[in-house]
Amino acid sequence: MDLLQAILIAIVEGLTEYLPVSSTAHMIFTSSFFGIQEDDFVKLFQVSIQLGAIMAVVFLYWKKFFDFSKFNFYIKLAVAVIPALILGKLFDDKIDAVLGNPIPIAIVLILGGIVLLFIDSRFQNPTVVSEEEITLKKAFTIGIWQCLAMMPGTSRSAASIIGGMQQGLTRATAAEFSFFLAVPTMLAVTVYSLFLKTYEVTQLKGYELILQGDNIKFFLVGNLVAFVVAVLAIKLFIEVIKKYGFKPWGYYRIIAGIILLIYFTLNK
Repeated sequence: MDLLQAILIAIVEGLTEYLPVSSTAHMIFTSSFFGIQEDDFVKLFQVSIQLGAIMAVVFLYWKKFFDFSKFNFYIKLAVAVIPALILGKLFDDKIDAVLGNPIPIAIVLILGGIVLLFIDSRFQNPTVVSEEEITLKKAFTIGIWQCLAMMPGTSRSAASIIGGMQQGLTRATAAEFSFFLAVPTMLAVTVYSLFLKTYEVTQLKGYELILQGDNIKFFLVGNLVAFVVAVLAIKLFIEVIKKYGFKPWGYYRIIAGIILLIYFTLNK
């Protein structure tokens, strides 16, 4: 992977991480389409640039994250992230196995798009209009919904937002809580990949891979690009979801999924 390819993947990550379209699927497809070899560092890079996307949320909602007088906010995030931490560790190897096959991921994109077409009509009477009204029980339930995203192509954002709406949150409130929940979830995944996970071929920890050769440059530039693009994407998503709901993203997933399914079927 060269620097231009690293920037391209980072742009895709920043654009798609908080949209209900599956950032993992888009990075896998981008790497395949542009012939980027899926070695150990590329796999790690696709995870580690989530740090930049994480900082985008903290930057946009810094008053929320640094208001230490409202300790209950942090408790809700801690409770909501528990299901993902447990199930993510249990099914880590199975998730990695699926990531190597783009065809089922394309199918999940299509199926997820169909679901998004009907979500707005399914949840029409929200009762929770702000984060302060989210109970610990609702937070935990949203965290369980988020675990659906462990199937690559599902979208962590879509799963947690739908879970929020199922718990009575408005679209905007569900989207914002999904952003908040992404911070501890993605931070845990990134730290695990960098410091704990051992790669079968190299037998190196993630941080050792990043420190090799030009990898540190790719890591820093990628996170910066992902941060800037994610800031813009979050602002766009909030406006679109307020005005149009989930249908535009549903149509996008269906069209993208069909194109990618045809592409990878023909290029097996």
